[in-house]
Amino acid sequence: MKKIISTNEAPAAVGPYSQAVRAGSMVFCAGQIPLDPKTAQIVSQDIGEQTRRVLDNITAVLKAEKLTFDHIVKTTIFLTDLGDFQTVNEIYATYFTQQPPARSTVQVSALPKGARVEIEAIAIAEDAPSRGGQSVGDTSG
Repeated sequence: MKKIISTNEAPAAVGPYSQAVRAGSMVFCAGQIPLDPKTAQIVSQDIGEQTRRVLDNITAVLKAEKLTFDHIVKTTIFLTDLGDFQTVNEIYATYFTQQPPARSTVQVSALPKGARVEIEAIAIAEDAPSRGGQSVGDTSG
């Protein structure tokens, strides 16, 4: 069963999708672009400001489910210019100070509303229902 996650602290979806969806212990955050949640406008054309806004938007979506960046296990970063990689990486590192998640970074030809960066995230909530103490590799029944 899935649960739709929504908060006014992050920008509303700009299409027919949810800000995030929880399925069991997994939380799938839709890609965030650098929209100001109050104005629904791109914050600026500066890649540093855009990256911080995107990560703050992800923070708000996770907070709606009482999660933090410590719960994120995978991110994907979409950049319109891989030349921005170093700046994005430096800012990203300030949000993931310990045990960063797995990550992919790709260059794309364009992003919605002229954004230069978009980041999506997958998180695991720790209060997931127990699976009876079996690990994934335990097939003993």
